Amino acid sequence: MSKKPTLAVVGATGAVGTVMLDILSTRPDVWGDIKLLASARSAGKVLQVRGQDVVVEELTEDSFDGVDVAMFDVPDEISEKWAPIAAARGAVAVDNSGAFRMNPDVPLVVPEVNADQAANRPLGIISNPNCTTLSMIVVVGALREAFGVKELVVASYQAASGAGQAGIDTLQEQLSAVAGKDLGSHTKDVRNEITELGAFPAPLAMNVVPWAGSLSDNDYTSEELKVRNESRKILGDPSLKVHATCVRVPVVTTHSLAVHAVLDRPVTAEEVRALLEGAEGVLVVDDPANKVFPTPIDVVDTDPTVVGRIRVSSEYPNEIDFFVCGDNLRKGAALNTAQIAEVVAKEFA
Repeated sequence: MSKKPTLAVVGATGAVGTVMLDILSTRPDVWGDIKLLASARSAGKVLQVRGQDVVVEELTEDSFDGVDVAMFDVPDEISEKWAPIAAARGAVAVDNSGAFRMNPDVPLVVPEVNADQAANRPLGIISNPNCTTLSMIVVVGALREAFGVKELVVASYQAASGAGQAGIDTLQEQLSAVAGKDLGSHTKDVRNEITELGAFPAPLAMNVVPWAGSLSDNDYTSEELKVRNESRKILGDPSLKVHATCVRVPVVTTHSLAVHAVLDRPVTAEEVRALLEGAEGVLVVDDPANKVFPTPIDVVDTDPTVVGRIRVSSEYPNEIDFFVCGDNLRKGAALNTAQIAEVVAKEFA
């Protein structure tokens, strides 16, 4: 009987790493030993995995000896240094940062969409997409497989946690600053109450901010270009038209997106719902007559991509509109990384 592969979790004490340990404890157990790795200051901490206490070890080059798969839930610069080291030591590195996503020699994998690409890893590294892209791409992948997709127009509604713990802290501090205040009929008074912008370029409490990431080409933000470029790479279609506007909203966790998709052929809303109800990793919540649709507050701490508000115009029957929600710390980060690692684990069976 084959020995179960050994897994290392790099960044086990971080925000995504904490979610990862929960996922490893609740998904099917495909792993043998699990090592938890972090910086020297976190070494020695004891964390629970699969109901057992595991001591966090300091990340060193020797950490990867005997490791089959190493999952990285760390900032770009840490992955840039350590993922190649893990690969050189014989481990398959599954990276959740943005360090390698657009490297042509590193597959960008969403198991429900392109699991076969995980085997094509000349550098020994597999990359996990950005959380915004992941919040829609499972649905888009299913649509493309069935109907063909030639254009996407996307508006995101991104949670504060997408900016890390600093984003969560900023939102909570700003909400505290305005809580109980009589702001009259003008929310512009929020500007007078919020003096610290923190992780965002404008107040996020009682507001929406049409900016996520940094300024990039042609005045798009880096987050908007990730949605475009990563969607093309995952779907294997470099000519796919993708127009994205990324917006921060005062929600702690779970990204949402309004998507307009131009398909290769006419469809009906019923046809689309039937397809998505059978799609892996998708949950359809769509009952217009009873105002049933997904919202972030209902999706947080869940794994599927939840889709609703599915509409097809009688004027443009090959174009559809829908609304999706996905927990950006689970499917948008830890869960998809774990799923990629599970695809690799099958190679050791």
